[in-house]
Amino acid sequence: MKKQITVLLLVLVTVVSQAQQTQKPPLHGKNWMAITGKPLAATAGSIIFNKGGNAVDAACAMLASTCTMWDVLSWGGETQAIIYNPKTKQVISINAMGVAPTGATPDFFKNKGYNFPPEYGPLAATTPGTPGGLCHMLANYGTMSLKEVLAPAMELAAGYPIDAQTANSMERGKTMIKQWPYSNAVFMTHPGETREAPEAGEIFVQKDLLATLSKMVEAEQTALKKGATRKDAIMAAYKRFYTGDIAKEFVRGAQEQGGLITMEDLAKWHPIEEQPTHTNYKGIEVYKLREWTQGPSLLQALNILENVDLKKMGYNSPEYINTIYQAMSLAFADRDFYYGDPYFPPVEPMKGLLSKEYAKIRAKQINPLMNIPDVGPGDPYPFEGRTNPYIEMLSKRGYHVSDTTQRNFVPAHDLKMLAMNDDEYHDRLWRGTTSVEAADKDGWVVSITPSGGWLPACIAGKTGVGMSQRMQSFVLDSTLNPHNVVAPGKRPRVTLTPSLAMKDGKPFLAFGVQGGDTQDQNLLQFFLNMVEFGMTVQQATEAANINTNQLWLSLGGSKTADRQPRPGSILLQNKTPQSTRDILKKMGYIMSFEERTSGPINAIYIDWKHGSLWGGSSNHGEDYGIGW
Repeated sequence: MKKQITVLLLVLVTVVSQAQQTQKPPLHGKNWMAITGKPLAATAGSIIFNKGGNAVDAACAMLASTCTMWDVLSWGGETQAIIYNPKTKQVISINAMGVAPTGATPDFFKNKGYNFPPEYGPLAATTPGTPGGLCHMLANYGTMSLKEVLAPAMELAAGYPIDAQTANSMERGKTMIKQWPYSNAVFMTHPGETREAPEAGEIFVQKDLLATLSKMVEAEQTALKKGATRKDAIMAAYKRFYTGDIAKEFVRGAQEQGGLITMEDLAKWHPIEEQPTHTNYKGIEVYKLREWTQGPSLLQALNILENVDLKKMGYNSPEYINTIYQAMSLAFADRDFYYGDPYFPPVEPMKGLLSKEYAKIRAKQINPLMNIPDVGPGDPYPFEGRTNPYIEMLSKRGYHVSDTTQRNFVPAHDLKMLAMNDDEYHDRLWRGTTSVEAADKDGWVVSITPSGGWLPACIAGKTGVGMSQRMQSFVLDSTLNPHNVVAPGKRPRVTLTPSLAMKDGKPFLAFGVQGGDTQDQNLLQFFLNMVEFGMTVQQATEAANINTNQLWLSLGGSKTADRQPRPGSILLQNKTPQSTRDILKKMGYIMSFEERTSGPINAIYIDWKHGSLWGGSSNHGEDYGIGW
């Protein structure tokens, strides 16, 4: 026994010491920090900062640039943001998620043979959210004009040297892209050649998108000339996108290709400013978006983990991994059944789900000796004074809601493993977006996780705007999640999940990550890496994480079997010691390995002791940051 403990301690020392070495240097700044998924987009943020803009201005410029560069998203996608306003000392959130269009009903998709809305094409599209979300943020919390903030993105649209990652994604998706005439015209710059997509370094021009952005700026500048305020002028650009000639061409192009979006859908949609959800973890207030995202699952996991001594277990020890895995499984089981659009009935039981008392019950369900493969949703209703209305529904599906470990989340007929290969499965699990993090010396802090309209994207007419594919995150079967059934005007429950933490009443961390269902898994561990194990922000972005596949996939696949959980399936960093692997195998885990398992995470740490900003920019892909 003593020998085993010694070996375990040596393993922990080795793993922690490895975590101290980073492949990228930490970023430092006194005045501002700008981090996002592409180097040129981070440069766009620095340009705005150097012109006197605040963190909101810079974040909007980075958002516009990443959309223009197709950084696993485009202008027709969705934006979700958390902002700390130093003037009011409040944390607010922006819900700029698009909605299901007219005619998007369960019967519509079922009659086409789907178990979920499709992954790609016009029928996958919700209404665009990013243009409206950007305008709302800039108008209400920025300082600059839309013309100034969009200038870098417009220069990129006029022609920029495309990176290999994006160019190769266009080439890989060209069979699908060629089905859509407007996408084909934009992306296939060498039609008929062996390689039809742009080459890395080629100047990629988007004339239609440039025209769309120019129209928005024109609307703003015209309004200013007529005496409008800065805010009203920006909203004039918003109106031109959602009700004017841009909207007409977007709808025409979408419907021509089989889409459902109408002019009324665009006109009725608007971004919503919300109070974020939050929890207190050992004196740190952690803020996430509401239950139309998966964000509260991180808060639930923190509430559960507050009941155990993680530091004593040691970073990435077998005990730690088993505990983190099961805490995430418990939180995701609740996410998969209880989360949805709060503006549509039924009411989600969020008060109960986020209560500390409920978390204590869930924490007791963690088995310290082995993984529990049949983790299911709990019963949060008593913790908000209600009776669970879904007991019978859960029972019919083979679920058992109780305070014991005798529960079954995976329906009995779905317990078999998925037939798809691992590469296809992990593509759906990790399906990316980007993150935008910005902070300045005046105290503004912004965290955004925009997405939608990723390649291969269907472009709507001559707008140059790729349509979102977020419809696929709805369900058609209420027994899977009665809160997330598709309906016109409704927002899907998405994976997108920016984060902000406060300590002693001041901003502490802004952090975000791409990667579908893995987002709050990686962000949870990043946060714990800093708070429990004392890592710097750069060390925490690179440190080895685990990923669980014991959840229902939110993206990919039109059949139920494509999305079902893989109990015990776990992703580990490939340097995980053999002794840890042996113990996890005995605990019932099915392991796979990758070189990097951390994200990619981007984050900003506000160092109040020294009056400076620390940036952590992932070593995983093309994420990049600049500070000054």
